[in-house]
Amino acid sequence: MAPSSLLTAVTASLCLFSALTIDDIQKQATINANKVLEGTLSDGLTRGANCNKNTVSIRKEYGDLTKDERLEYIRAVKCIRSKPSKLPAGKYPGAKTRYDDFVVVHMNMTPSVHSTANFMHWHRYYIWAYETALKTECDFKGSQPYWNWGKYSDLPTSPIFNGDEWSMGGNGENVKHSGGMMGIPPGEGGGCVTKGPFGNLTVSLGPLMSTMDPALGIKANSQRDGYGNNQRCLRRDVNNHYMASSLKPTNLASHITSNTAIGTFQTTLQNDTPQMSAIHSSGHFSIWGDPGGDVYVSPGEPTFWLHHGQLDRHWWMWQNYLEASLKARTSMYEGGTNWLNPYSAKGKVTDKQWLSVVAPTGQDGLPSNQLFSTIAGPFCYVYQ
Repeated sequence: MAPSSLLTAVTASLCLFSALTIDDIQKQATINANKVLEGTLSDGLTRGANCNKNTVSIRKEYGDLTKDERLEYIRAVKCIRSKPSKLPAGKYPGAKTRYDDFVVVHMNMTPSVHSTANFMHWHRYYIWAYETALKTECDFKGSQPYWNWGKYSDLPTSPIFNGDEWSMGGNGENVKHSGGMMGIPPGEGGGCVTKGPFGNLTVSLGPLMSTMDPALGIKANSQRDGYGNNQRCLRRDVNNHYMASSLKPTNLASHITSNTAIGTFQTTLQNDTPQMSAIHSSGHFSIWGDPGGDVYVSPGEPTFWLHHGQLDRHWWMWQNYLEASLKARTSMYEGGTNWLNPYSAKGKVTDKQWLSVVAPTGQDGLPSNQLFSTIAGPFCYVYQ
């Protein structure tokens, strides 16, 4: 091929990728994931016969669930919050429920699973463990839903946060307050959540690294490590600040199509720039509040799981949408092993990931290379 012809082909290819919408990416990822399930496309991994097109679970966006499906999910979350903790008695005084066990595990693991090679892989494992607990301990009949960041221009009125009986509860009460770290502006909430299925909810662990206005007077934990029993209300400050910037569908599509390696994909997903807030933190800070705006105890916010379900979907789309690079992207692994130590050892695909008491039976300490694909290892799900 002549140089000019090659340049034209490359330019056309780049234009095609830049023109892809997030819906295009989702559709192509689904097609390719189905090819892998059918055996007509290889991702380089070995999967058992128990995961196929007839058995694969389909995760849906919360607003796309029927009202009955939303009620079933809400029931299961309330159920897991009502069961007793399985952690050693007295070791974590604030852990009263089975739900609190998941918060404690995240607090313990935070330095090794944020801004490290383990970020995407461990959180995929963690979300799956939560979904599994809902199913095995609370007879949940559905699949873990996600929150499509780019879907709602007005987040407080979305099906997730509008405060009706099918939502995940409303915004916090309108309390005058200032913004938080990293330039987060104050929204219309800031106070306790009082409406919807998770209105008047009590949280007990943390705060440990709060990003809310100190003038709100959020009660400090009695223990420096945040594990004390610190009973207080769930607060939210659901806002639209990031809906028109970092969480726009065009920005999400651009992030997927402009990163070819897992290292840059993860880094740009997590690290703010002077021009743009990071996608990961933008999702958290669109809910904000206490404990939602605290990196250590954020799973105490019931919508954490919808946000990180979407984070996993974002990675899943990146892994699957390009047939030619699907095999390579599925097994990419890059980064250190401790967020607080820039000189920490590099992660290895054989490094074991830990979930402690929230791991499904016999599934703790799985190596990272068992967590590469949503349809291999212990997983069997795709996104719709």
